[in-house]
Amino acid sequence: TNSERRISRVRPAVAAPGAARHDWSAAVDFAQRLESRLPRRATPATLFAYALDAEAGAEAIWNEHRETTRGRDLDITGLSWPLLDAQGPQQWPLPEGQASGRARLYEDGIYPTPDGRARFIDTPYKPVAEQREARYPFSLNTGRLRDQWHGMSRTGTLGRLFGHVPEPVVQMHGQDMARRQIKDGDLVHVTSRRGSIVLPAQASAEVGMSQAFVAMHWGEEYLSGRSSTGAPLAGINALTSPAFCPDSKQPELKHAAIKVLKAELPWSLLAAAWLPNDQALGTLGELCALMKEFPFASCVPFGTGGALASASASASASAGAGASGSTSTSTGTTADSAERTGVLFRAAGHDAAPEALLTRIEALMGLSTADTLRYADARHGQRRAARLVRVADTPGEARLEAFLLAGDTRAEGWIKALLQDRLPAQAFGRQLLRPGSTAPIQVAARGKIVCNCFGVTETAIGKTLQGCTGNDGQRLAALQGALQCGTNCGSCLPELQRMVRASAPERAEASP
Repeated sequence: TNSERRISRVRPAVAAPGAARHDWSAAVDFAQRLESRLPRRATPATLFAYALDAEAGAEAIWNEHRETTRGRDLDITGLSWPLLDAQGPQQWPLPEGQASGRARLYEDGIYPTPDGRARFIDTPYKPVAEQREARYPFSLNTGRLRDQWHGMSRTGTLGRLFGHVPEPVVQMHGQDMARRQIKDGDLVHVTSRRGSIVLPAQASAEVGMSQAFVAMHWGEEYLSGRSSTGAPLAGINALTSPAFCPDSKQPELKHAAIKVLKAELPWSLLAAAWLPNDQALGTLGELCALMKEFPFASCVPFGTGGALASASASASASAGAGASGSTSTSTGTTADSAERTGVLFRAAGHDAAPEALLTRIEALMGLSTADTLRYADARHGQRRAARLVRVADTPGEARLEAFLLAGDTRAEGWIKALLQDRLPAQAFGRQLLRPGSTAPIQVAARGKIVCNCFGVTETAIGKTLQGCTGNDGQRLAALQGALQCGTNCGSCLPELQRMVRASAPERAEASP
């Protein structure tokens, strides 16, 4: 049921694999077996008279739910599965005997209260439970990311959904960062009265002065570390306030007083690898267990391709060679658009990590093979490793499959794009071990992903908008027609609309 009070019947997209079944079916099966072991009841014969057949059982359960609404303001006793099948989604209330639901509630001015009158609650304003002050001058706001859901138990295993916001960060106003001599990517201690966590800082025009934003999803499964005393650091929610509304019990998650101090962790590590799909989640779990060995660590999946991106690539007629020599469609998706999953591990510390720990991380990333390129300088805490794999259908071509940078991670800017965008890497060879931020060969990165459904990047959108004409609506329609972005789930539409407005050609001033 959506916020318009419209009820839809949702059917399975694919058949259940193997012996898998619906949760209700497993629960009913267990209840029926347990009930058979209990003393006999007079009537009814069973409290769980539901068929275990998926279709019949689901309908019986829904019919029972439907009956609980009879006579109430949300009465749906006039609904049935045949009606939903024949006429599609319906609004409640739709009581028995009615042909359609009600579009607007309480138009007659009668409410479901004993006297039929509405009840208004005059709630006096109360300030936030934890005020900012000199020691904690920032307000921490936590909220959801566009493509993630709650604790990411549903979405956090699909690497492609990390394309829009790939890693944990704390977003701050640029002036607040400048006053504290914090640059994008610098690690900072984010500390409340309840704990502390280390995060990379990121300037954001969407965050006000004296404000800080961290997505609520970054729990200890993705973000961790240890304090100077060795105590483990949990995810971001360990910093939030325990205050809650006495009536709804809703926690005051949108505000906590914090301070932000630059972290001095000179040694850093970055490792990333494409992994077999049946090993990626297991590897992610093993790497997450190692996060507590560092003062700061984060571990996230990433991905590329997929069914929608493949369809978009097939449908696109405009394709050409990029600056790197790879072929890409106008959507910004690479020609190789098969679904793949990778893992990115980032860490920092006061000193270089032990040899055994780095060896363990390399092994998990698939960098313990004989064909891995290596460089090590234990005296200066430097270590680099990279592995290339041949492209089966392109003789003489290879791609970067995994890399590790330790001690000097300045090459992240080009080597990370080389791996994640799956660009041709044969020409790099041992230069993949080169330190510094300058790539030995120009790397044309795809840019930030805006539309995860079709893998459409910010770069591709900006290039396409240059050729779009008309008003904002017409230019958006032309953009969607060319790239398909925003035509599936629609979650990227607000960002697309902002990009369309920002790129609008200047209108000529009207003549006097």
